[in-house]
Amino acid sequence: MDLFEIDEKQRMSREAAADKLRALADSLSRHNSVEFQKAGKTLTVSVPDQVELAIEVELGDDNELEIELSW
Repeated sequence: MDLFEIDEKQRMSREAAADKLRALADSLSRHNSVEFQKAGKTLTVSVPDQVELAIEVELGDDNELEIELSW
């Protein structure tokens, strides 16, 4: 399978970002998968029952909160 990669940034309100995170979390808990679209292609990613969750916070000139799931 070819590499399917999405690396995008959008500026939005904190509430809109929370809505996106909520939708992602709902999809994970209800469907055990998430869907991504890019250039007219849709990829459904099945997520196993056990994952590794990493949370990273960087505070400085540019503040950052990273949430990563891996398996």
